[in-house]
Amino acid sequence: MSEVRGGPVLPDRGLSFALLARDGQARRGRLATAHGIVETPAFMPVGTAATVKAMTPEAVAQTGAQIVLGNTYHLMLRPGADRIRRLGGLRKFMNWQGPVLTDSGGFQVMSLADLRKVTEEGVTFRSHLDGAKHLLSPESAVGIQHDLDSTITMQLDECVAYPAPEAEAERAMELSLRWAARCKAAFRPRAGYGLFGIVQGGVNPTLRHRSAAGLVEIGFDGYALGGLAVGEGLELRNLVLDATVPHLPEDRPRYLMGVGKPVDLVESVARGVDMFDCVLPTRSGRTSQAFTRAGPMNLRNARFADDAEPLDPDCACPACRNYGRAYLHHLVKAKEILGSMLLTWHNLTYYQDLMRDMRQAIQAGRFASFRRAFLDSPAAGRETEAAGSSGDGPEN
Repeated sequence: MSEVRGGPVLPDRGLSFALLARDGQARRGRLATAHGIVETPAFMPVGTAATVKAMTPEAVAQTGAQIVLGNTYHLMLRPGADRIRRLGGLRKFMNWQGPVLTDSGGFQVMSLADLRKVTEEGVTFRSHLDGAKHLLSPESAVGIQHDLDSTITMQLDECVAYPAPEAEAERAMELSLRWAARCKAAFRPRAGYGLFGIVQGGVNPTLRHRSAAGLVEIGFDGYALGGLAVGEGLELRNLVLDATVPHLPEDRPRYLMGVGKPVDLVESVARGVDMFDCVLPTRSGRTSQAFTRAGPMNLRNARFADDAEPLDPDCACPACRNYGRAYLHHLVKAKEILGSMLLTWHNLTYYQDLMRDMRQAIQAGRFASFRRAFLDSPAAGRETEAAGSSGDGPEN
């Protein structure tokens, strides 16, 4: 482990990212924004439509989350970016006190294969809500995120499905690079706000290198790895990270989009990733699944009907402090809303505890042993009981 001198400073231009420690490739950092500090590695709960489902903003903060994710596509359609701007911006609108990162909406638009057309100008699509026709261009995506008062704006990119022919992955990567330059030109710099570029290129290392080099030449406040968690699997994703992350600047945060399961987070941090988001903990909480230190649990299972033990004895969330597995099982079987609320609260707390433990391990120079212990534990089971995919779609 190596200490990195210098601490966070309040940003007077863009974002400020300080590396506090390294242990192997794993990084412990601190991101200073206009709306607060984010300790990294960090996990961002997904609040696609200005809400983290089944949670209040106050409850999300109590899990340890420091930053949440919103989505341009959903918010531009309902309630509308201009309305949110008039009401004081997304943070005020949803009563979230910390920073907000907004996905550009590109992934959601790309998932509407029968409802959109991609051109050099942007993406023309029909709303999944009412069929109305819209154009999402690099400039409009940045403008909408400005209206939302997003702390971190994401460039518009094109994400191809997996597997994709190399020619298709190259075409989308090159288009995303041209869009990245247009997003940079359209972005209005402000103190404590930032714009992230997105590396594309499918699972081809050469395309990923070219994408990373092109984005670094344009210059961004942070760099995201997109087009993953779309079915390629952990081993192939790790190979892509191994080939790509070393080509990203050391002094900028690195964000792996749409990932993932706990084992994905640990393995990606080991490869130098700093930020994550995923619908999995919230979606799983709404479908009776819980991530625990003893492994994933499906609270629908009859084996929990008479189990008075806490869900996870080492967790301090309300579900674990105040209720037993039998009661949670009852809520799930009775389809009570409280079941979704408590399990979501627990899953988000589990994820934040995992990120905290990784930060502490990196700081102490023991991340390698932490990683080995985690991979040997039931919590790392690659065959989990948890429902849902790592990626995000039209709804979270």
